[in-house]
Parts: sequence; C-alpha cells; structure tokens
Amino acid sequence: MLAEEFGVSRADTIARDHVFAALGGRTVDQALEAGLPTKEIWQAVCDAFEIPAERR
Repeated sequence: MLAEEFGVSRADTIARDHVFAALGGRTVDQALEAGLPTKEIWQAVCDAFEIPAERR
C-alpha cells in the first residue's frame, strides 16, 4: 500500500524513518515488528499524510 501511494523509494523511507505518534512513537517498520495490525498502521499513515478517504 505504501509503495502504491508514495512510490517505492519514498515508501521505504517513510516506513523506515518517519515516526508516528499514533503508533506509539514507532516507525511503520517498528510497528510491524511489534505486531500492530496492518490496518491500524495504514490508518496512522493515512491520517498523518492526509490521504483522501477514497484512497484509504
């Protein structure tokens, strides 16, 4: 989903480097490793980057 929305290289950077308060101060990669549901992670990304509802 990240790659579809942001492109491969930007998606990798976001997943690795962007810390999301909604994920408990974790990156996407850390949230996945911690076992958070992917739907919750995607929602946090969408909220942070203001992804329109039709692309969520």
